[in-house]
Amino acid sequence: MDEMPRVLVTRRFVTPLPAMLTQSCVVDINDRHEALDAAALHARLRGCHGVLVGAGDRVDAGWLAAAPSLRVVSTASMGFNHIDVAACTRAGVLVTNTPDVVVDATADLGWLLIMAAARRLGASERWLRSGAWPGRGWRFDDWLGADVSGTTLGIVGMGRIGQAIARRAAGFRMRVCYHNRKPLPDAQAAGAQYVSLEALLREADHVIVVVPYSPATHHLIGARELARMKPGATLVNIARGGVVDDGAIAEALRAGRPGAAGLDVYEGEPEVHPELLALENVVLAPHIGTATVATRSTMFSLAVRNLLDAMQGRRPAHLVNPEVLATERIGDP
Repeated sequence: MDEMPRVLVTRRFVTPLPAMLTQSCVVDINDRHEALDAAALHARLRGCHGVLVGAGDRVDAGWLAAAPSLRVVSTASMGFNHIDVAACTRAGVLVTNTPDVVVDATADLGWLLIMAAARRLGASERWLRSGAWPGRGWRFDDWLGADVSGTTLGIVGMGRIGQAIARRAAGFRMRVCYHNRKPLPDAQAAGAQYVSLEALLREADHVIVVVPYSPATHHLIGARELARMKPGATLVNIARGGVVDDGAIAEALRAGRPGAAGLDVYEGEPEVHPELLALENVVLAPHIGTATVATRSTMFSLAVRNLLDAMQGRRPAHLVNPEVLATERIGDP
């Protein structure tokens, strides 16, 4: 490169920025946690060769039109459904993500939601905080939840995170079944049994959804699927909003099939379906699957590395649309 490339960092991720970024690029950072409004964003995109975004940034054709020099969109997230990858590909813009570093933190959060939903932690904590306990005292039948140890866990989506969840289930002496596009080799299945989605929903005491979002997985779990679950079962969604029909799960929770849910992602987030907010048998988290200090710091560092590799003529380690490399625009601002 004959000149230092220009990079926009769309919001505050970590402070200070890594030296490898500031020494290699002219960096414009939105030093706020909130997203820029459209006019300010488009103005700051002009002349940019790279942009570093998070899951809350919607990258669409408007972005690309405002940044004709753009070569790479690097997202500090595993999922990339907030990016119009097809539009980026048509424009010759590389898209990169950070898949590997999120596995353990996200699997741990999945287990947290299974346990909290099954054991009614959210509702019982709200009751305690309300001051009701001293006035009534302890009762033998208070806050009875569902067992986890020795039950059946169903994993919908047996990728890296699904496999990490299955490995953790061994400590709870659980039978594990899973549904995937195709069965995994035994070495990857972590002792889990491949079954149809219908069988998984029918047999599992706890169901966790870990599939990527795509048109094919939109409302993969809807009213029909929820009706197949056991009464009293637990449903957890740590995948993406839209994989589970939020309106359908709210209605199903009222009917007790499933009996409890734990949700970290939502359709239209940060908005949450108002009927979910009114229910006591659902634990709600604000998309915190990767929210540990170490994981988020590593995600950002990897996103920076992906961005610099793309702009400096190297193939990024985690490239979503490799077909763009055929255009040979990489590394040529």
